[in-house]
Amino acid sequence: MDFANRHIGPDSDDIRDMLVAINKNSISELIDSILPGLTEDQNGLNLMEPMSENGFLKYAQSIASMNKNFRSYIGMGYVSSLTPTVIQRNILEDPGWYTQYTPYQSEISQGRLEALFNFQTIVCELTGMELSNASLLDEATAAAEAMAMFYVCRKNKNASKFFVDFQCHPQTIAVLKTRAKARGWSIELGSYDAFEVEDTFFGGIVQYPNTTGEILDYSVITEDLHSVGANIVYATDPLALSVLTAPGSLGADAVIGSMQRFGMPMGNGGPHAAFFATKQSFKRFIPGRIIGASIDSDGNPAFRMALQTREQHIRREKAISNICTAQALPAIVATMYAIYHGSKGLRDIAYCVHSKARALADALAKSGCKINTINYFDTICVEPTEKQNAELTSRLDLAEINVRHLDRNTIGITLDEATEWSELPKLFQAITNDTICTDELKNIEYDLSDYLDRPDDFFINSVFMSCTSETKLLRYMQKLKNRDLSLAHSMIPLGSCTMKLNGTTAMLPISWTSFSNVHPFAPRDQANGYDFVFRELESMICTITGFDGVSLQPNAGSQGEYAGLLVIRKYHESKGEFDRNICLIPASAHGTNPASAVMAGY
Repeated sequence: MDFANRHIGPDSDDIRDMLVAINKNSISELIDSILPGLTEDQNGLNLMEPMSENGFLKYAQSIASMNKNFRSYIGMGYVSSLTPTVIQRNILEDPGWYTQYTPYQSEISQGRLEALFNFQTIVCELTGMELSNASLLDEATAAAEAMAMFYVCRKNKNASKFFVDFQCHPQTIAVLKTRAKARGWSIELGSYDAFEVEDTFFGGIVQYPNTTGEILDYSVITEDLHSVGANIVYATDPLALSVLTAPGSLGADAVIGSMQRFGMPMGNGGPHAAFFATKQSFKRFIPGRIIGASIDSDGNPAFRMALQTREQHIRREKAISNICTAQALPAIVATMYAIYHGSKGLRDIAYCVHSKARALADALAKSGCKINTINYFDTICVEPTEKQNAELTSRLDLAEINVRHLDRNTIGITLDEATEWSELPKLFQAITNDTICTDELKNIEYDLSDYLDRPDDFFINSVFMSCTSETKLLRYMQKLKNRDLSLAHSMIPLGSCTMKLNGTTAMLPISWTSFSNVHPFAPRDQANGYDFVFRELESMICTITGFDGVSLQPNAGSQGEYAGLLVIRKYHESKGEFDRNICLIPASAHGTNPASAVMAGY
């Protein structure tokens, strides 16, 4: 049997019996009765010939070999992460976890709901906030969702400005600008310490630590925004929060970030789960889903989706978000990572990363480099000397190392959990053209900075105390999996584009290092394999749909709707038709449809 028949399931006899039951002679006749002429249009499509599973794996390996696995210290919210193998094998690569539908039916979703409830607990305790949702798409989207939430909850109904500190990650700034433009809001980009408060602002955002690694005091801007009834969101890093003061203690109204470094590979930018935490006062406006703990009819603990703002069954045209329970699988990976390590393990990892950053910074300073970052966790901003800078790019390429080039004279270096002491001399030499040994770096002494001494404890729930061995975590994950209904067990009684059982062969490449270790901001010639896949897929989609172009950028159906509506809006604007701002949506439409229209300014 070929791969298609083996994967899809129904054999020729099954197909014949189903066609007889609906009085059709062929699948083509069935399709033509629903969409007349479609089968004729699809004849002669210029697509690749089918492959055997072994042939596909060889083909995929040839594509993977086009990528270059340089060691990336670029940062910007993406780092190399170590996925515990017990989690990789039993969550990320297990169809009992990766095939489920959104957990509408709590009675068949208790395992996933408990895992996502743990995710919310992790986020609340790390951020010091009262409430968290069950994950979002990415950090930049989460920032945009916070901005939209603040706008709806603004005290001054005439306020339309949102402050963005220029030291936020550039991809976050770009998404904020796009979202704001569609709604007619003004993005005011500037420095947090030069911000002049006005009642025309409904909110602002700062990065903690910021994109160049500096850990700053945002108390003044926080107080200034609060003084005019505006709110502030802190974009942050979950590992840093294991040793830094929680933003909730600093006056943040919302805290967002990415959980990528909790066990998920970079994967050229995704998929990764983002987090979104806020105060109880925003509970009716928080995007996405919230998982709640409850009691069933027999008095036993049970979990369910407590709030479903995304579906907009009531709000619809008053929607502020089109997000649902986003990136649940990466969120569950991050959850198990946090449970596996516990608070002590996370702090040990954080201190280890910081100690290497301190040692590297000290060695670079002694070699003549200027270290521009004063208070930092894992990222330093470095100015090599003029002599060191002369052939810096060539030395980095020769050493197969990526750093962040901030300008002609300055680089950013972000270390991570995967950074070994033994690799630092190579990085040092590439920057300085000088040598240093590992022992010299390890023997550098320093006192732990006061700002890396989080005063409060976290992860005190029993689940974080009892699953720190591989065996105990494995049993816990299996217990949760057995409480869920996935396509590994049976058909799911709900229909959706997410209801699928991907062929195992097609899933294998996601764990290959040639795909998983590519940094999204690495030079593009290091991602030729990814670019090949993108071009090939775009070509296939264009051929099948008959369109001239395709975007693979949206990372959810809801975001595809939004992107499509923005394209339509720009098309009308290009013709001078600025008054065409009404979007017709059937009453039976998916819940995201009216929400996407509102977000696009319709």
